[in-house]
Amino acid sequence: METRPPLPPFTIETAAQKVRMAEDAWNSRDPARVVQVYTEDTRWRNRAEFPVGREEVRRFLERKWNREIEYRLIKELWAFTGHRIAVRFAYEWHDDSGQWFRSYGNENWEFNNEGLMQRRYASINDLPITGDDRKFFWPLGRRPDDYPGLNALGL
Repeated sequence: METRPPLPPFTIETAAQKVRMAEDAWNSRDPARVVQVYTEDTRWRNRAEFPVGREEVRRFLERKWNREIEYRLIKELWAFTGHRIAVRFAYEWHDDSGQWFRSYGNENWEFNNEGLMQRRYASINDLPITGDDRKFFWPLGRRPDDYPGLNALGL
């Protein structure tokens, strides 16, 4: 049986750890890596897309990161209980014309007993910004541990 610790039921520490692990995986922009934390039959809502299963999610992520260039994400734990975690997040990216955006949102996650995410419901809003408005300036990849979170950045 495939497991992805930390396992539910979550504590404040394990929920925060799960959130940071998700942030790190998404900042890798590697769809093959990211989909391994979801159940084979995972169900998503992401804006107007509703992928079901790892393969549809992988294809979704490939399209996403081909469109969202220089993607940098920060996630923060909002709430948790039992097998569920709620997060808020912001990420910055630009399109192929060079227009920068900051995308804000919330996600609700539900995990199975093995720690794999079986449900992910995301609500996301995109705000066009200028390059001068950017706040996420670490090298592409994992956000450094000493880089401020959303609250410290005033987001």
